[in-house]
Amino acid sequence: MRPLGLAREVDFKLASFVRGQATICLVLGTFYAIALRSIGLNHGLLIGLISGLISFIPYAGSLTGAMVAVSLAILQFGLTWTPVLMVLGIFFIGESLADYVLAPVLIGNKIHLSPVWLIFALFAFGYLFGFLGLLVAVPVAAAIGVLVRFALGQYSASASEPFDSAKRHADGDGSRLARKTSP
Repeated sequence: MRPLGLAREVDFKLASFVRGQATICLVLGTFYAIALRSIGLNHGLLIGLISGLISFIPYAGSLTGAMVAVSLAILQFGLTWTPVLMVLGIFFIGESLADYVLAPVLIGNKIHLSPVWLIFALFAFGYLFGFLGLLVAVPVAAAIGVLVRFALGQYSASASEPFDSAKRHADGDGSRLARKTSP
């Protein structure tokens, strides 16, 4: 693979990550908007859509949206627990849907990283670079994965090549070796 092909593969993985995240944001925004509006929350559509768009930053959209929606539910319905618990349930279901269903399908299958490596990348980048590290961990891990797979492919190809060429030089095309070892 040439460097241009390697760069294209890294670009494809990063673009797949961004497309997957954007799709998750749109699905979450739609879900939050419809669910908040269905329980009768004023401005539920607006809060839901904005929460979904902010969800590009992990957990920021759901936490911000939940705080605003719970505050609005308390102002609108008074200090009754039912609307507050419904709002919290909506955001819990939305985050669970995004983390356990949408992200593995829309992002995980496209960038070809195992969950163990993703968790390791999140821990390592989060520890080294803080919040910014958490934001860039998955795309950088995907790019590193492409480079490592390329390097391993090059290594395995070069490791088997000297043996093959030595056998060809010693035997011509290898036919004498086959005649000597056959019964």
